[in-house]
Formats: sequence, C-alpha cells, structure tokens
Amino acid sequence: MASNKRKLWALTLSLLLIAGLLAACGGGSGSGSGNSKGSSGGGQSSGSGEKPVELIFAMPNTGTPMNDLELVQEEINKIALQKINATVKFTLIDWAAWNQQINLVLAGNEQLDLLVTSAYMNYSSMVAKNQLIPLDDLLQQYGQGIMEAMDPVFYEGTRINGKIYGVSSFRELVADYGFNARKDLLDKHQIDLSQVKSFEDLEPIFQLIKEKEPGMIPLVQRNTSNTVVNDMIASRVDNLGDGMGVLMLDDNNTTVVNLYETPQYREAVELARKWYNAGYIASDAATSQEGYVALMKAGKGFGYFSNMKPGFEAQETGLIGYEIEGVRLTPAVGGSSGPVAFMISIPSNSKHPEKAMQFMNLLYTDADIMNLLTLGIEGKHYVKTDNGQVRVPDGVESSGYVFNQWLIGNNSLTYVWEGWDPNQWENLKAFNRNAVYSPALGFLFDANKVKTEVAAVSNVISEYKAGLESGAVDPNVLPKFIEDLKKAGIDTIIAEKQRQLDEFLAANQ
Repeated sequence: MASNKRKLWALTLSLLLIAGLLAACGGGSGSGSGNSKGSSGGGQSSGSGEKPVELIFAMPNTGTPMNDLELVQEEINKIALQKINATVKFTLIDWAAWNQQINLVLAGNEQLDLLVTSAYMNYSSMVAKNQLIPLDDLLQQYGQGIMEAMDPVFYEGTRINGKIYGVSSFRELVADYGFNARKDLLDKHQIDLSQVKSFEDLEPIFQLIKEKEPGMIPLVQRNTSNTVVNDMIASRVDNLGDGMGVLMLDDNNTTVVNLYETPQYREAVELARKWYNAGYIASDAATSQEGYVALMKAGKGFGYFSNMKPGFEAQETGLIGYEIEGVRLTPAVGGSSGPVAFMISIPSNSKHPEKAMQFMNLLYTDADIMNLLTLGIEGKHYVKTDNGQVRVPDGVESSGYVFNQWLIGNNSLTYVWEGWDPNQWENLKAFNRNAVYSPALGFLFDANKVKTEVAAVSNVISEYKAGLESGAVDPNVLPKFIEDLKKAGIDTIIAEKQRQLDEFLAANQ
C-alpha cells in the first residue's frame, strides 16, 4: 500500500492540475541532504556582526496537513541564519481568500518579502500595478545559484514587458497525453497497450471491455472540465489562458483562432459522439460530479485519458488504489502558461529585497532546506530507506506535515518517495528539455478591455462544452454553438488577444 503522505501529495497535485497546470514528484539519486550547494549569491553569515532580518513569505494553504510548519520553519531558520543571516516566517493563506488577503497586505504596505505568484492568481495584474519587483538585477547579484541550477525557461518564461518578475518552481512545464488503465484488467484480457498508437486505436479495446466487463465504463471522463475531447486535442492547442482564442500548434504559426471552428475540434467531438453512442462513455458524463478518481477507486471504470509526465503511472497507482498502466499518444508539449503556473516573486512591499533573493537562492541550491521544506523533519515526518529514498515512519498513520512539492523551489534537490523511479528528477529534466514549446511561451492575456465579452462567451461555452465534449450532444449543434459564440463577442476577444500577443512577441524576440 502506498504511504499516506504520498497519496495525500498525489491527490492534491492531481486536483490542482485540472486546468492544465503541471507538477512532479520524485528525486534524482544522489541529491542528498548533505550535498547542499549553499548560498551562491553574496549572503552574509551570522558571524558578520549585522543584525539578522526576518523575511515574511506568503504561500497558499492547499489543504494538506501543515500542523508542524513551525517546527519545520525553526529547522530551516537554523540553516538560513548561518548562511544568509536571515530567518523566514511562512504565512499560509487559504486558496479562497488568497487574492483578497494579498491585495489587502500590498495595499496596506505591510511587510511581505516573498510570495507565491501564478498566472491563475493575478500575476500579470500585480505587475501592472507595480506590486512586484523586477528580478533581473537581483538574480544577477544574489541569485546566480538559481541561474546555474535551473534551465533558463524557469525564469525567462516568466517575463512581462521584457522583465523577470518570478522564478518558477521545478516541476513539469509540459505534458504528453495518453490513456491509462487498470493493469489487472489489461492482463486479464491480454491487452497490449504498447500497440496503441493513436486515440482511435483504442476503439476495439473499449468494445472488448464493454462486452467482457458488463457494467464497467470503458472510458471514464476525468470531469466536466477535463473532458474526453479536451484530453484528445490538448497537445495540439495553446489555450492562451482562457481558451477564448487559441493557437493551434499543428499550424506552426502565431495566428489566434476560434478553437470551436477548427477541423481538429470537430473531428474530436465526432469521435467522442461515436464512442458515447457505442456505450464506451458513461451516459451521465456531461453532468456527473463524480470525478475519475472516485469512479476508478470504486471499480466502475477501466481507464481514462489524461495529461501525463515521467512517473505518472506510479502517482496514479497511489491515487486510485489499482495498479495503473499508461500509453502516451502525443508528444510532450508546453503551452504559454507553463512557467507562470507557480512562481516565487518579491513584492514591492519587501523591506529586504536583497535578503529575499538570497533566501530564494537557497530554495534552488540548498538540499538541506529543500528536504526540510518539502519532506519535513527526518525521523518525524519521513525516514530514509536503504536505497536512499524516503517513506513515512513506521507506526505513523497521518503526518503533521505534508507540503506540496510543486509549489516552490528546486525539488530536484530532494529525496524521492519509495515506490517512485529513483531517477525521477533527471527524467523530468529531460522531459522538459525535449518538449515542444508554444511560440507564445510566457504570454499572459489581460482581458480587462474585453471583460464584458469574456463573461458572455464564458456563458455560451458553459452551455455547450460539457455536452459536446463528452459525446452526449450531437455535433450537429456545433454551428449553433459557433453562432452563439460570435454573438457573444468571441471575435472581439480574439482580436484583442492577437493584438496583445503580437506586442508580446515583438517585445520578446
């Protein structure tokens, strides 16, 4: 059985990546806690005679157990005090209250030295309001360790108007898509997924499961946002944030188009409709609030489409409770928002921006700090195995500290959980490096000028999307869908998005 801690981590990860966000777990062998690279950025040691400073670091509370955060913080501060003559106080803010609370802090000029930022948490508007400090000079002076440890995409991909305002956490910035199924059923019916080369190739397998496993759903839809159609075409599309005007990566250009008018979209909804009519997709897929994890756990489903990454099958096995085997059906592709999904930034309110950058540098170079932050205290929250991996200590049913590793820092410095590939981090680095990236990498759409149209178009999409993309609605309604989108103003949104994209590309040549 997978450890409670690993399952909690995997569950939170999966839930937060539904919008296309991307994450990772695991560790390159040999990145042990004793192999700290230290602070390569001009840090001042505690023996300098200068008074230590306290940094305030705001992070979202993702809902995992964090009762022992103060204990972990105390251990981190022993290292930070010695290396940069500073300590840190972590402040957790609930997701639901995040934007409001951060805005109050920034508007009130309260001290805040570091915070998690995201394209999905008003990153671009914070830059527009001068609430974040450009990091270019600070990186050069105090963040050289970051620049040495990380591929440039992790900071270059966060630029706005030519300046860096955030450093991305180490995680997968890209995804390949494919099909995942219960291995026990694959073995039972002698199904070889390695022979599947396209989504269409799955059709006879779905038919076999329908015949041999009565009552089981051959193709479980992840949810009404991550639909069957979405997962089939996602690697061919850069949603440019909201999907209201996209780049078709197949076309190899930077022309913003209406996704719902493309032949790729029509082909996908027609295939989904065929499968729905054949009984391969659940009849209530367009409306069900029961996600794929619950259905698979309950033994109601055979398999599902998903975005994937190195180590994905191990993650899903722990999440679902059945051994999962997958087949990848698309190349690894990165959209515009990959690097800006989760970052660390320095607010304009910071009283100590240089020290803030020095601490940020430690999060990308110091294995001791990163193992504490992401795993907790050795012996209390985890123990090492003989092969250098980690697990929950014997007798511990629930940990008082479960940190979501995808959130901040350089996780390739940390130990990998037992049951994962020991080379997970190196595999993930190769995954990112070898992927195809959108030409709009780092682009963030500002919808303020078309917010009325965005609201209207969003309502239209909500009316049609779930039914069409689960196969429950006949594709013959597609022309009416497109007509209603145009009436709502999607062409106005596309024109504004094209204008902003052209400016972005010109500024970042």
